[in-house]
Amino acid sequence: MYKKFGIEDNLIEHSKNVEKEIEPIFKEIDQVCEYNSLKVLQAFQNNKISDMHFNQTTGYGYGDVGRDTCEKVFAEVLGAEDALVRGQFISGTHALTVALFAFLRPGDTMLSITGKPYDTLDEVIGIVENPSSLKSFGVNFEKIELVNNEFDYEAIEKRLKEGKVNLIEIQRSKGYSTRKSITLDKLEKVIKHIRNVDKDVIIMIDNCYCEFVNTEEPLEVGADVIVGSLIKNLGGGIAPNGAYIAGRRDLVNLASERLTAPGEGKEVGPSLGITKLILQGLFMAPSVVASSLKTAVFASKMLEELGFDVEPKFDDKRADIVQTINFNDKNKLIKYCQGIQMGSPIDSNSIPEPWDMPGYTDQVIMAAGAFTQGSSIELSCDGPIRPPYTAFMQGGLTYEYGKLGVLKAVQNMIG
Repeated sequence: MYKKFGIEDNLIEHSKNVEKEIEPIFKEIDQVCEYNSLKVLQAFQNNKISDMHFNQTTGYGYGDVGRDTCEKVFAEVLGAEDALVRGQFISGTHALTVALFAFLRPGDTMLSITGKPYDTLDEVIGIVENPSSLKSFGVNFEKIELVNNEFDYEAIEKRLKEGKVNLIEIQRSKGYSTRKSITLDKLEKVIKHIRNVDKDVIIMIDNCYCEFVNTEEPLEVGADVIVGSLIKNLGGGIAPNGAYIAGRRDLVNLASERLTAPGEGKEVGPSLGITKLILQGLFMAPSVVASSLKTAVFASKMLEELGFDVEPKFDDKRADIVQTINFNDKNKLIKYCQGIQMGSPIDSNSIPEPWDMPGYTDQVIMAAGAFTQGSSIELSCDGPIRPPYTAFMQGGLTYEYGKLGVLKAVQNMIG
């Protein structure tokens, strides 16, 4: 069957040896999966989820019991006082935008302590000029870079003492940078440091790609609010769209009134029949995230042994489902991404090419043969066309499908 799929014998044998070496890592991933599965199951049972919660509402969505109970389940799973979980969110970027516009006012200052946020926020913040940006409304943006993949505690403390900072944003996943993603222990340490200087500043975490990688979430180590996408980890490959904002009740309320309207907030927003899919996705999410992590570990070991620079290493402590591979070669990056597309269930006959994608400053190549458009929990791989020509790979609904996709990509790259 491998040969029919276009995979040569030497690569098959290599993959078998790799799997033997990474077996202990897989066992650790399974333990985290079991813990998170228990957490989710308890939340479903504690909130007495039943068939009636799958009913849909239309129009204003008044009295949508399923929607409201779904948000209680998410809040419990994430360790939040409250949660806003809606299909009206188009993406994680949309949810982050809603949160930032909800929490910040003209004259306020937003400080990112993980350097520049992900490229799709450039125009939201005003790094790239846009008449609808935070900058156009008088919100100031500042950043502090990581130093050797660690928070710059001295610079953070100095800035907080110099003048008022209203919101600190921490992006856990690396985005399109080559830095390491932020582990929970590092996050907990920097939050404690911030609180020693300023007890009131809002600490907001971009948690995209990170949910269920560990047994805890950022709210449980002191963050005020977290934001993520349902076509990434928590959607389990089943939710067709949506995102969430979870954390302090007052902040979630502000976000809900920015998503809908002041005075209406969480009381409106029809479910349109999506609640069952969101809950089913959450139920499957621990297992799907585990499969994505196994796919990433497999790819890391495979590509490292082929001589490429990978991050994280196969046995590193992981913060998210993202695996980066530095090819230092434009053509190898393109070939690898095209191979991922060839190994996909949808549009496998399409050949992705670099293009000027909306929201990005460089040309980007994106391989995503997914059931849900733009889904990052399904196996996908993308990268900006700029040195060091890094592929950012994530997802895998099952390990078996993820492994096949990686093998196809490697075969396509090496010929």
